[in-house]
Amino acid sequence: MDMSFVAQHGLVLLGCGKMGSAMLEGWLKDDLPAASVYVQDPYPSDWVKGAGVHVNADLPTAPAIVLIAVKPQMMADALPVLKAMGNGSTVFLSVAAGISIATYEDILGAETPIIRAMPNTPAAVGKGITAIVGNAQTDAAQLDLADTLLSAVGQVVRLDAEGQMDAVTGVSGSGPAYVFHMIECLAKAGEAQGLGSDLAMALAKATVAGAGALAEDADDTPTQLRINVTSPNGTTQAGLEVLMDEANGLPDLITKTVTAATERSKELAGG
Repeated sequence: MDMSFVAQHGLVLLGCGKMGSAMLEGWLKDDLPAASVYVQDPYPSDWVKGAGVHVNADLPTAPAIVLIAVKPQMMADALPVLKAMGNGSTVFLSVAAGISIATYEDILGAETPIIRAMPNTPAAVGKGITAIVGNAQTDAAQLDLADTLLSAVGQVVRLDAEGQMDAVTGVSGSGPAYVFHMIECLAKAGEAQGLGSDLAMALAKATVAGAGALAEDADDTPTQLRINVTSPNGTTQAGLEVLMDEANGLPDLITKTVTAATERSKELAGG
């Protein structure tokens, strides 16, 4: 199963907000015919309307894949469409947060191939990372197809079990917000040392963005990169001694942060 199969049988996109639009833009750039895509969204953007895809039109009865990108609170509206397509041959790929594979199996039938994915918000600018896991009915070719589709908005990793999804939520799903807050804190600290607010924010944004790009592209590990820029008894070491303090530093704080988000993800899934 590949993109030519999708082009032939059709792709249904349920929900086309920022995330769905980013994926759609990537697929069209990768030469998926617009006529093969069927978008269902109550409030399609002008860009979606002008993209050449089918918008809120009659859907194919057996598309290659249905990608569920609606918000969890809008799932009830999408259920009739989902149930109509639970035919056993169509693959269902969900990027809807917090909705388990078991929930979809209850709706669509236990024999339905279902893949659950957890992207993060940088996917909206093509810099995301998405974790995927399939149910027992999903084969290797279907996982490869999901990988290809989601690669349009960033990196894709595969999980060993769905139970890892809560930890993924705690690290990469919620992680961008942690980084945004670090930018806020870094800028405020710069202001406290006498920098103007605009200058402090510009420095903080560029520093975090540049360090992230370097960490992703460099051959060295983040640990080695940190060592490389830390001169003995220099300014960086002075700052890191505070940040890396065992009792009150970042390691313990980040562990508590990710744990809290992971546990909350488990609670929401159970509720």
